[in-house]
Amino acid sequence: MRYSAERKEAVMKKMLPPNNPSIRDLSKEEGISEATLYNWRNAARAKGQLLPDGDQTPAGWTAVDKFAAVVETAALNEAELSAWCREHGLYPEQIRQ
Repeated sequence: MRYSAERKEAVMKKMLPPNNPSIRDLSKEEGISEATLYNWRNAARAKGQLLPDGDQTPAGWTAVDKFAAVVETAALNEAELSAWCREHGLYPEQIRQ
């Protein structure tokens, strides 16, 4: 099945922190196969987008996701880092770790 760009973008946003559900839960919620969601996530990761697995803490992230978060926040000052963390459902200390 082919999905519109708008639909795909909306579903991809749901994969982002702080709400990032598991692929299985998102598949049930959206009526999209798990394989399709995994393919979308893998393609986005290949482009460097931060898309952690269902675990909302960095402990459940892949090494690639952790590295992407560190690189993305490396040049931010304290206020910008705090804003970035709020947007992604993290604490600055988690980035520092």
